[in-house]
Amino acid sequence: MQPLHGVKVLDFSTLLPGPLCTLMLAEAGADVIKLERPGAGDEMRTYEPKLDVDSVNFALLNRGKKSVCVDLKSDTARQKILDLVREADVLVEQFRPGVMQRLGLDYASLSAVNPGLIYCSITAYGQTGPKALTAAHDLNFQAETGMLALTCDASGAPTLPPTLTGDLAGGTYPAMVNILLALRQRDLNGGKGQHLDISMTDNLFTLMYWGLGNGWAAKQWPTPGSDLVTGGTPRYAIYRTQDDQYLAAAPLEDKFWSNFLTLLDAPELLQETDDAVIRSTVAGLIARHPVAHWLKRFENQDVCTVRVVSLQEAVRDPHFVERGLFDRTVTEAGGTRMPALPMPISPAFRAPETDQRTPALGEHTQAILG
Repeated sequence: MQPLHGVKVLDFSTLLPGPLCTLMLAEAGADVIKLERPGAGDEMRTYEPKLDVDSVNFALLNRGKKSVCVDLKSDTARQKILDLVREADVLVEQFRPGVMQRLGLDYASLSAVNPGLIYCSITAYGQTGPKALTAAHDLNFQAETGMLALTCDASGAPTLPPTLTGDLAGGTYPAMVNILLALRQRDLNGGKGQHLDISMTDNLFTLMYWGLGNGWAAKQWPTPGSDLVTGGTPRYAIYRTQDDQYLAAAPLEDKFWSNFLTLLDAPELLQETDDAVIRSTVAGLIARHPVAHWLKRFENQDVCTVRVVSLQEAVRDPHFVERGLFDRTVTEAGGTRMPALPMPISPAFRAPETDQRTPALGEHTQAILG
């Protein structure tokens, strides 16, 4: 039996943070009901490219869920939602603070109907504070927590991050963790639920632990290109090869660094103390040969150095293929199938079925609402 078997989740969220969180819950056995706007649904359905009827993004994030269309502003619909709330264990929403209250669906109202309800709100800045109602996206979260300022191009200008770190690491994962903790605490606390306030911006500070520590303890607030993991050492850097490929070299520890320099035929750099000289010399040596030369030289050696590959190459890596990361599939409502998004859920907690469907808009409305 899956660990979340029997747990019922009402998902009012759209786009990325909430839907990915409820996907994880569904993967662990929860029964997830996705409540969508009649006629339109989750706007992620309209994104490009399309898999079939809906977007690829929607298919990846919503497999295994049930879709119910309901007008949240309708009094009749609200009564039906209250019927669902009475049987629910978890509710996930990511509207701005105050929206659910205006709809009569806030935690105070719903906990009166179901005291055991775990009500998870995912927002940009949290339920309180001067910025609580400010509109923002992932780029804004990273800019306001000091993260974006640490990745700059040659001109010193911040560069666009390749991942939605705020949505995922600040929203999805903390929501998932806190929902599981709340379920456990409910077991220990006489069945009482609670309201979880998940601020995506707040949670990004956790990822900046090293910068906060350096700043608070030594007054060494990080700057771009000057610290251990932001370009301040030749031991954690990207080097260009002769054929314009790149090596990501991270031999931080002395034993790895010694191996690295030995294989570069530059053991004398172990005695060098000027990082600028070391970096220039290493860059010059690596630039003399194509990437294939270095991959062969570093093969089976402890040097923490790899080639920078594209996403297309990465999904074909024999290591990831052998581990079965892309063995599961998702079938879109129109019938088209593709590999499913890998999940950070242990195989021991997941259903044995390797293919799951995404719901058509409102597919389960009649069955669930009657």
